Amino acid sequence: MWRRGFIAARKFSSSSQSEIPTLYSFLQPSIFALRRPDPPSSDPPKAQDENPPRTLSQDSQATLESTLKKSLLSSNTDEAWKSFKTLTNGSAYPSKVLTNSLITHLCLISDTHNLKRAFASIVFLLEKNPRLLDCQSVETLLNSMNTANTAAPAFELVKCMFKNRYFVPCKVWSNVLIDLSRKSGSFKAFVKVFNENCRIAKEEKLDYMTPDLVACNAALEGCCRGLESVADAENVVETMSVFRVCPDETSFGFLAYVYALKGLEKKIAELEGLVSGFGFTDMRVFFCNLISGYVKAGNMESVSRAVLRFLREGNGKYSNFAEETYCEVVKGFLELGGIKDLATLIIEAQKLESSTITVDKSVGYGIVSACVSLGLLDRAHIVLDEMNAQGGSVGLGVYVSILKAYCKEQRTAEAAQLVTEISSSGLQLDSGSFDSLIDASMSCQDFQSAFSLFRDMREARIPDLMGSYLTIMTGLTENHRPELMAAFLDEVVEDPRIEVGTHDWNSIIHSFCKAGRLEDARRTFRRMTFLQFEPNEQTYLSLINGYATAQQYFSILMLWNEVKRKVSVDGPQRLKFDTSLVDAFLYTLVKGGFFDAVMQVVEKSQEMKIFVDKWRYKQAFMENHKKLKVAKLRKRNYRKMEALIAFRNWAGLNT
Repeated sequence: MWRRGFIAARKFSSSSQSEIPTLYSFLQPSIFALRRPDPPSSDPPKAQDENPPRTLSQDSQATLESTLKKSLLSSNTDEAWKSFKTLTNGSAYPSKVLTNSLITHLCLISDTHNLKRAFASIVFLLEKNPRLLDCQSVETLLNSMNTANTAAPAFELVKCMFKNRYFVPCKVWSNVLIDLSRKSGSFKAFVKVFNENCRIAKEEKLDYMTPDLVACNAALEGCCRGLESVADAENVVETMSVFRVCPDETSFGFLAYVYALKGLEKKIAELEGLVSGFGFTDMRVFFCNLISGYVKAGNMESVSRAVLRFLREGNGKYSNFAEETYCEVVKGFLELGGIKDLATLIIEAQKLESSTITVDKSVGYGIVSACVSLGLLDRAHIVLDEMNAQGGSVGLGVYVSILKAYCKEQRTAEAAQLVTEISSSGLQLDSGSFDSLIDASMSCQDFQSAFSLFRDMREARIPDLMGSYLTIMTGLTENHRPELMAAFLDEVVEDPRIEVGTHDWNSIIHSFCKAGRLEDARRTFRRMTFLQFEPNEQTYLSLINGYATAQQYFSILMLWNEVKRKVSVDGPQRLKFDTSLVDAFLYTLVKGGFFDAVMQVVEKSQEMKIFVDKWRYKQAFMENHKKLKVAKLRKRNYRKMEALIAFRNWAGLNT
């Protein structure tokens, strides 16, 4: 247990800090109203009858209890409340089950007015007949108050319980009051309730009221960080010793904070001895709180000493403070204009950090990242400049944290400048950093910078290029720049680190076709086949739609001749001849009047058992070739006439 004599017991000290809001505002309008209150009137209030109510007969009491039960079953809240009030005004009480059912019902409605009714009911019962009250009902009301964020009545309820000697386990109320204290920003009320609970538990010898470690640490937090009172904190520590509540790292951390804040170095040294005595090997929590206290006191020299001592005592095994701690350190130094001191701290920390430590665990990375998260990006860059001026070495991770921040803010000019600084220092960016830069460039539509960065990645022999490659291709597709896609793909297609596939070529061809740039689409298609990338059904669909929009039906006929050869060869099919491709060829070839090719498509679809809806092609024929006569074709082209007749028969146009 705690070493006796380390901290003497002290009485709770007063504080100038204001308590949580008054209960008065919560209880207005009157919770005794049987319906929702009307707006306030300027008329003076009427004098109330001071004659006490008459005692209810047994029959009246039974009737009211029955009405109360039925009202609860039917969720008639106002009627249930009216029955309860009539019973209690008549010096009678419902059964224990009904009473607690009413309270639970009022708590679960999520309505402030009925929450007031539940509060008034419990307070009334605490004073008049506490035996009717279940502990579960009290807990339900407290949880509802926590949800509604009504701190004042929650604290008053617990005080009323103590006053009327209605004692419940500490855990029933402690967690709720801890949450409410944190929300309201004041622990003064919690510490008072905590101390009163502990007094009662000790005097009445009630073990179930003994606070647990969570409640004790919350009281310590309130005394150390809220009240900033050493005396009150040590009083809580003595209470923990009395109840044999074993402290943890958090307990010692809060004490370290308040001792650092007050400049009690001897107390800090004694506290460190206790931490070691309890066998805690990870001092991170202790030092984070210690540093926080020094920062609050404006003692930045002690901050630097604490950071370096933490690294020294940890032997380089751990140095990753919490982000909150780094932010506190940065704000503390910058508020006092200590850019040079901050740079010096990073340089000194690098000397103590292990060579095997990962970049994102270093003090320099933590400080610079804190600058970035605080919106002080320019200050972060100044810190790097100061480190260079002092002859320190800036690690790659520190550069990267700023570089990513520039990318996030789309400040590509500063990012490019920083990349130059990194290269001149002999450091090499990783693929993740390049990815962030390229993504930022594409977001700004700075395509040339993205291409240049990608070339730098290739020249640096970075193995993972696919992420940045996809970022560029996706960005160009979204911005409708197929000509840049074609040039970029042609440049990287032979790089073994990039897996170029047919879908990449399809994206370019589709974009060209959609833009009506059919010659560029044809050129890309020829380049694709030259490099031995096999076109698929999507390739042909894009070309068919592009040619159809431009009414270049002969080009579609040429495509069909190529597809026909691919689907007619023996062995595994190189092309998936599916319903979409059949439909595209049939519709466009009918519109173009190439009925011989149409019937070839029909024959191939029948051979491959592909369903064809004839109505669509019949309609296309009627719209484009309604006046075409077989007799005229017989004289000009016998083969075309036969194909036309075959199509009409197949489509059912001769019936």
